[in-house]
Amino acid sequence: MLIEIRELERHPLDFDEHLAPGTIDFGTEVKQKSKLNSKGRAQLVQEHEGRHQVINDIRLVGDLVTNVELACARCLDPITRDIASNFDLLYRPLGADAGKEELSVTVAEAEVSYYQGEGVLLEDVLREQVLLALPLRAICRDDCKGLCPHCGKNLNLEQCNCAEPLEDPRWSALKDIKEKLQH
Repeated sequence: MLIEIRELERHPLDFDEHLAPGTIDFGTEVKQKSKLNSKGRAQLVQEHEGRHQVINDIRLVGDLVTNVELACARCLDPITRDIASNFDLLYRPLGADAGKEELSVTVAEAEVSYYQGEGVLLEDVLREQVLLALPLRAICRDDCKGLCPHCGKNLNLEQCNCAEPLEDPRWSALKDIKEKLQH
């Protein structure tokens, strides 16, 4: 769904989208498992710069809910996560800030994104918001043992027969100190 500036100039646009899995490409790491439901409002925010220049910003306020599958960061088994997110975003035309001298960015300005052309594609906004809502490291369970670094077996399912790694001799002096402190 393209949210166009021309339509927003006439009136705000309410959206209520239900996107089936596979509609949005989340890359190879994330797979959408249920409908992505999103509703909200898009409106035009006109920003006056100087006497004669008006910048047409697009403000998107809404929420989304979906369910995704991703790999456990330790054992690589697939896990599912419910994603729910609220967003309040501001999109400015690409190049609207060009030519200005460099200044430090305020917190409010850090929240500004840019659009190119006639408007903003809602699917791109939703893709970004889902990816931002994902945990940095998803783990299947707190006691996940992960994969053996030598043979790659899932240590949650079976114990491997790999030899314990040899101790690095450079750490032996610290090991001696630790043993002396314990006795």
